[in-house]
Amino acid sequence: MPFDRRLILCINWPLLGLTALLFGVGVLNLYSASGFRMGDELSLQPFYNKQLIWGLGGLCCLVGMVLFDYKHLATIAWPLTIGVAVLLVMVLLFGKTVSGAKRWLPIAGYSFQPSELAKIAMLLLAAKILSKRSERLGWLELAGILAVSLPVAGLIIVEPDLGTGLNVLLLVCGLILYRGLTGPVFKTLAIAGPILVPCGWFFLKPYQKGRILTLFDPERDPLGAGYHIIQSQIAIGSGQMWGKGFLEGTQSQLRYLPEKHTDFAVAVFAEEWGFVGGIILLTLFCLFLLQFFVTARNAKDRFGSYLAAGVFFYFFWQILINMGMVLGIMPVVGIPLPFISYGGSATIVNFTLVGIVVNVSMRRFLFKKS
Repeated sequence: MPFDRRLILCINWPLLGLTALLFGVGVLNLYSASGFRMGDELSLQPFYNKQLIWGLGGLCCLVGMVLFDYKHLATIAWPLTIGVAVLLVMVLLFGKTVSGAKRWLPIAGYSFQPSELAKIAMLLLAAKILSKRSERLGWLELAGILAVSLPVAGLIIVEPDLGTGLNVLLLVCGLILYRGLTGPVFKTLAIAGPILVPCGWFFLKPYQKGRILTLFDPERDPLGAGYHIIQSQIAIGSGQMWGKGFLEGTQSQLRYLPEKHTDFAVAVFAEEWGFVGGIILLTLFCLFLLQFFVTARNAKDRFGSYLAAGVFFYFFWQILINMGMVLGIMPVVGIPLPFISYGGSATIVNFTLVGIVVNVSMRRFLFKKS
């Protein structure tokens, strides 16, 4: 079906502008995070260059996502999910191990992370299943959506990649709450949840338990599990009100802050731009999330609404958890900050998801179906 050029007038330009602005801030921040001082000289690693290349690839995916009616995405939901599940099994069997985790498949000299593709697959499938009806979920439908999502999330968690697996589960749980639960189901889960959640402690690996314990007392292991949180808090606190200035962060440039280009990238930003810069960045993210909320509310059908809502939950939980762990109020679980943290596969997925929401938004003026 040819692309209707009239749809260009309906593009969500504020969402595209905020996406471009956040990505630009991320590249600028990675330029600083890539640096380390040796005496009076500043040496740079090529993280920001690679991020620009991944951003270009992500932009192509975003454009590709708006060239067709988003309703066609429902037809590939099941095949994509099955394909992702096969890839996740292949990762466990033949994957590349880095730092004790087997998360990547080597393909033609490059490393591909199927768990990132699982986010898109579960978004499409959960939106397809949950949008079929408008009534609140009963036990049978709830069991059905969990029977699909839990195995996929489980394959990711055993890699181990707790952060991405948790992200997939939170996305699905967000859409479940968006659909709503019947009274008996909600009451039962509200009572059983607080009882069952602590049981998950026995399934965590020793290093994961250490991260949770360190959250309450980082000084218990200041050179081990607590090192990330301690150095992050020092970096953020030293930025004070206005920050130390671009490329002037001591925790970052002197290499005290670990994972400064990935999970703790926002600590670099806060040290250089201070409390004011952090508030501005948080405001940009709030405006960014607002676009998804508005699109979900104004979508012309339930499937489009669930797609936009799912992307909202995807970004919301990543932003909340990443900033929480950098501030030391949540455990370190390896969840990056969208568009700010370095990551090729994540960048492609982020732009693709934005493209899906732009697709839903620009077609909202077509004939509305229930």
